Amino acid sequence: MADGLIAFLTQDLRQSLAVGEFRLSPDRPSAGIWLGRWAIVCLTVGATLLLFCGYHAGFARLNGLAGHAPGWTWECLTTLGDERVAFAVTLLFARRYPQVFWALVIAALLGTLYTHSLKPLVGALRPPAVLAADAFRLLGPAPHRSSFPSGHSVTVAVFCGAWVYFLRSAWARAALILIAVAVGLSRTAVGVHWPVDVAAGLTGGVLAAWLGATLAGKYTRGVRDPRIHLFFVLVTAGYAASLLVWDRGYHAAAEMQRVIGLGALAYGIGAYVLIPGLRWRRLTKGAR
Repeated sequence: MADGLIAFLTQDLRQSLAVGEFRLSPDRPSAGIWLGRWAIVCLTVGATLLLFCGYHAGFARLNGLAGHAPGWTWECLTTLGDERVAFAVTLLFARRYPQVFWALVIAALLGTLYTHSLKPLVGALRPPAVLAADAFRLLGPAPHRSSFPSGHSVTVAVFCGAWVYFLRSAWARAALILIAVAVGLSRTAVGVHWPVDVAAGLTGGVLAAWLGATLAGKYTRGVRDPRIHLFFVLVTAGYAASLLVWDRGYHAAAEMQRVIGLGALAYGIGAYVLIPGLRWRRLTKGAR
């Protein structure tokens, strides 16, 4: 009986992925224009700050302006750039939009390579290691090393950039870009990254999303093969589960983080196990 259920779930997932592969049809030229312009703007801002004003440019002004808003808003925003949160959210659409999920997987791998190659290479110190404690506002933990680029900015740009690639609505694309920029700026608001780090992170994340989505369209096995799909879904579920027990020091965002993790896990279990399982049960009862 268990073998029959597993076989049914596998076949049901295979059919669902086959249908979902063509559920969204990206306008690639338009997507390229949006992502290209976004990357150019971020690169231009970062390069201008670095070349004409210095690596630490803009931090004091932005961190000070952010002090007018409640700290919990910045903690919640910065938590959205946590890779565990980004992966957890993918459980909400991985089965219905497997092509977006596969693009995000590839883009995330590229973004991780970009981040972890540059951090040790540049070796820049973060604001808590450079500035006096009373010279800026610090929310949450106080890391000292590996400032360039901002990993949270890479993560949110990868996530939002992949959706910018697949969606056609100009309003939706603009909203996603604004969200990504806000999350990136929150890293300066909580006092752990220089604006140049944020600009570099957004630039790299956007380019990783663009390349990831392009590669996903050429190498589609990850969209169609249930085994590959389920492997990354289980990895994603692990990230979601970690949100329930570890807030990474942003305590004001802990409740939001747990809600995201619990909601993503519940939805994933329902989409991949409970709902298909009920269909299998109805079919087996009808066959008797």
